[in-house]
Amino acid sequence: MEEALLWNSESGKARCELCAWRCLIPSGKAGLCGVRVNEKGRLYSKNFGKIIQMDEQPIEKAPMFHFYPGSESLFLASFGCNMRCQFCINADMSQKVGAKVKKKTPEDIIKYLNEKRIKLIVFTYTEPTVNFEFAFKVARLAKRYNIKTVFVTNGYMTSDAIKKIGKYLDAVSVDIKASGDPEFYKKYMGIEDVVPIFDALKNFRKHRVFIEVSNLIVPEIGGSKELNREFLYWIINNLDSSIPYHLRGFIPSYKMQDTLPTSLDKLEDFASDAREIGLRYIYIDGQLGFGRNNNTYCYNCGELVVERTASTVKKLNLIGDRCPKCGFKIDVVIE
Repeated sequence: MEEALLWNSESGKARCELCAWRCLIPSGKAGLCGVRVNEKGRLYSKNFGKIIQMDEQPIEKAPMFHFYPGSESLFLASFGCNMRCQFCINADMSQKVGAKVKKKTPEDIIKYLNEKRIKLIVFTYTEPTVNFEFAFKVARLAKRYNIKTVFVTNGYMTSDAIKKIGKYLDAVSVDIKASGDPEFYKKYMGIEDVVPIFDALKNFRKHRVFIEVSNLIVPEIGGSKELNREFLYWIINNLDSSIPYHLRGFIPSYKMQDTLPTSLDKLEDFASDAREIGLRYIYIDGQLGFGRNNNTYCYNCGELVVERTASTVKKLNLIGDRCPKCGFKIDVVIE
């Protein structure tokens, strides 16, 4: 096991300072994530380098549309999560110990990336925060080779964690559920307080980590238009109107098999609100087979600058990060 980062000794127990739960863990026990354990008064990660999923995907699958669009990425996951989502589509990886584990070192990952000439690594499928030690060491090593590191995260982490990894983390896709509805988080995800997630978004911006935001809309129980509009105003006031905004449809899964999937009409209605309020880049992700609203257009003149079919880039029409027609700067990171 690897000794954990970000913890303190407290009356013979270990206080984890990694995610917003800040678990106080007795000796011989694990925190809520099931990954960080107190062994004789010291905190360890029992999951260091244990990989349960490793595959190559376009960065758009993150979803990440404005960060190296069209680039091949290595998607990587280890067991564990700090939330208990009743609708988790990756529950076998996040909430149950995976049967198939490949042991890798940070050096193994970088070697693989260099051999494949892949310049992006994405920690996803499960929550990267709870496997912070491995992700941190990979990200730090990746920086030496000009490999970019991306987290797909629920955002439930401390400011200390963001500060620690901030100079090595290049981008985040923060996955919000039900427009950040506190009651939805409490009932269906086991989270009592959503404020740390919004604080994390502001901290990512403070540390100049590139941000994209997704919002999972759940019919009836997590599909409030009023809350969505409040969330959109929060993004504009606290982040930026240029933050790429992904509307995602709910897929019946795990313990919520009987909940209806989100309709395309509902997502397009929410997208219309986002345009009206002033967000510049709005997408309806294609996981339900929806192929609309995935192109990127210049906010100034309407020129098509990135053409996509679902999550596949068909054409890049940019000069650097600017519109080729009017020269307007697009909020996009290009290699």
